[in-house]
Amino acid sequence: MFRRAMTLGVRIAVFDEAGSVLLVKHTYLKGWYLPGGGVDPGETLEQAAIRELREEAGIVPRTPPEFLSMHFNRNATQRDHVAFFVVRNWTRDPNWERPGHEIAEIGFFPVDELPQGTTPATRRRLMEVRNAREACAFW
Repeated sequence: MFRRAMTLGVRIAVFDEAGSVLLVKHTYLKGWYLPGGGVDPGETLEQAAIRELREEAGIVPRTPPEFLSMHFNRNATQRDHVAFFVVRNWTRDPNWERPGHEIAEIGFFPVDELPQGTTPATRRRLMEVRNAREACAFW
């Protein structure tokens, strides 16, 4: 019997000094999301988080991303999992000019004033971080 391989992704909550969170809007999906994406072969979760932040927003963590939780993303497939990280100490890549073709918009938003269209999973993760609540097992 053939079994499909598990898929693995990362999402990262990046906060600025004012406590606002970075969100991205993809060209191929509706809504606002935490930055992130798939883990490439041979890559650790942390390496994927760092790569995705640089690609999508030109952000380079000064300290390793803080792993918070792992979630089953049953909305994608029956085999998708997402690792969730937080980054509070970061800088901009001086060579980064703009996001690649898959990012339509990026911005920092106060957690109490998230833009319309922020996905429910994004809102759940931010509330877990903000309220230091135990993470839900599902993305």
